[in-house]
Amino acid sequence: MQQAHSADGTPIAWEAIGSADAPGVVITGGAFSTADAARPLAQALAELGLRGVVLDRRARGGSGDTRPYAPEREAEDLIAVAAAAGGVRAALGHSSGAVLTLRAAASGLDVDHLFLSEPPFAFDGSRPPQSPDLVDRLQAHIDAGRPEDAVVLFQREAVRLPDEVIEQIRHAPMWPALVDVAQSTVYDATITGETPVPSPAMAAVSMPVTVLRGGRTWPFLVTATDRLAALLPAGRLVVVPESQDHGLHPAGTAREVAAALG
Repeated sequence: MQQAHSADGTPIAWEAIGSADAPGVVITGGAFSTADAARPLAQALAELGLRGVVLDRRARGGSGDTRPYAPEREAEDLIAVAAAAGGVRAALGHSSGAVLTLRAAASGLDVDHLFLSEPPFAFDGSRPPQSPDLVDRLQAHIDAGRPEDAVVLFQREAVRLPDEVIEQIRHAPMWPALVDVAQSTVYDATITGETPVPSPAMAAVSMPVTVLRGGRTWPFLVTATDRLAALLPAGRLVVVPESQDHGLHPAGTAREVAAALG
């Protein structure tokens, strides 16, 4: 992987998959995700004549981290990667990565089209508000050397998984990888806590925006995607039947991206 340096100097690891002269699509994942999780989508885009650009968000994988954190710093990370990759035509974000992508567009991300996959906005009280001290409690666990407790807390209060599902995850092969990126739970909770709904600047983004939703997903995400597509000046909603339960289906998503980009 290559490295781009964000505005605050943080190194951000990224990699392009596909022909070097193909139009680029920067892919930003959600909670706990790294570049590895985005590679299947990047490969699917490459098979359709595009170039997928994957990245490790700060405090994850091969990327660095710089304090103090603010969501604006992650928006700058995305802008830096798009500039370093060159020829980037679009940006796609999933879950909290979709919130971040829309924030980056409001901050000057130079692309022609956005794809926002199931951003967890909470319009009209469709979801209980995040606890105002969640970020502090997550950081306290990490500072005390208890990253596992931070992961559990984030899953319970931010994602709102049932305890029995969390217990299953604790015994799954993926668990060590989640603990490795525990610091990033603080950052995702900051993003969703600060922007439970789009800010005025985010709502004013005027470029074409395709809001993506799975054929079956969580009810509050149905509300979020419907409302966001209607709110944005050039927003439209596309349902990807293959995507299920807040997961992003690589081939189905790539098909819709390629169709929108022509």
